[in-house]
Amino acid sequence: MKQLLLDLNAHNSPALDTFVTGQNGELLALLTRVAQGAVSGLGERFIYLWGEAGAGKSHLLRALASVEGAAYIDGNADEAALAYRPPLRLYLLDDVASLSPASQIAAFSLFNQVREQGGVLVAAGPQPPAALAVREDLRTRLGWGLIYQVQGLSDAEKIAALEHAAAARGLVLSAGVLPYLMTHFKRDMPSLMAMLDALDSYSLETKRPITLPLLKELMLHDEPGPV
Repeated sequence: MKQLLLDLNAHNSPALDTFVTGQNGELLALLTRVAQGAVSGLGERFIYLWGEAGAGKSHLLRALASVEGAAYIDGNADEAALAYRPPLRLYLLDDVASLSPASQIAAFSLFNQVREQGGVLVAAGPQPPAALAVREDLRTRLGWGLIYQVQGLSDAEKIAALEHAAAARGLVLSAGVLPYLMTHFKRDMPSLMAMLDALDSYSLETKRPITLPLLKELMLHDEPGPV
């Protein structure tokens, strides 16, 4: 039988309308206004998101990166990537806890230039600003504006979101598929949605319904072989 090669990171580009909202309705509404350029004051020009891994912080920043005049900046970026560029109106700084000492200085300067010359800066990290192990002056800048904890989904909310996504695709899932997936696979929503897409493709390729045996077979195929 032909093995289906999975690349679970090669799913569709993040978008605000594909973010599973959960308890983050107020935040999503704010970021939608940011994407539309409808910020109303200095507070909304600086936004900091924090939360556990897999809660969706990077999804939101990468979704905003599709807006014209936006730049996504990873926490491993060098100082040059953190330069203020007048054509840009939206700076998206992810994983601030990973910034090198030199990049922290550049990020501090970027905050000051955005405040003085215009634009919006949305940053994200694993903890609230006060708990971050970064320069004190940068920590202060990260707390300038609005601070939101991105709330992760409960297991029930994740299953409900997967059921909704499956129904939208016209997929029929056997009863044991989602509970097994939740306990034997990565628990973040991008990975779970990617597996749902992979199940759809594998079901079509093998001409078999989406059952627990099919899921187990697909997960077995995705395990790395010996090196």
